[in-house]
Amino acid sequence: MASLYEEHSRAIYYLALRFLGDPQKAEDATHDVFLRAFRKWDQFRGEASERTWLYRIAINHCQNLRQTWHERHMYSNADEAVWENSASREDSPLRVLETKELGQRIQKTLDQLSDEYRLLLLLVADQELSYDEMAALVGQSADAVRGKLHRARKAFAAIFEKNV
Repeated sequence: MASLYEEHSRAIYYLALRFLGDPQKAEDATHDVFLRAFRKWDQFRGEASERTWLYRIAINHCQNLRQTWHERHMYSNADEAVWENSASREDSPLRVLETKELGQRIQKTLDQLSDEYRLLLLLVADQELSYDEMAALVGQSADAVRGKLHRARKAFAAIFEKNV
């Protein structure tokens, strides 16, 4: 189980981070996902890859977290926290500011998309998932995922341009 965590925890964390918009919540969610996976390991049938199975758990968990009353009504300081720690020591102050602003624009744009479009864009960002795996995660055909992903990219681009 430790090797499973080492291999997939970073991808699950980044999925949760983009879904929840808060580093602490994403870290907590990542631990919750692996705790659930550990408890349900005997139910893993191997019909999908371990990564796909973990993503399904993470998606369900993050969607549940987003739907709670607290999540719908509380202010998040994610805009500051997510990007303050992303710069390397070699980056200039201007580069740090640009990175922070870009990250804020991306998160703001993702937050304005429908849950379905946000999820598809987050899944496609993980370049290891095929269309078939993405389709299995969202319960649709690969062709439907391709079409919706195309519309999600167009919607993201349109909103991103407005968020200047």
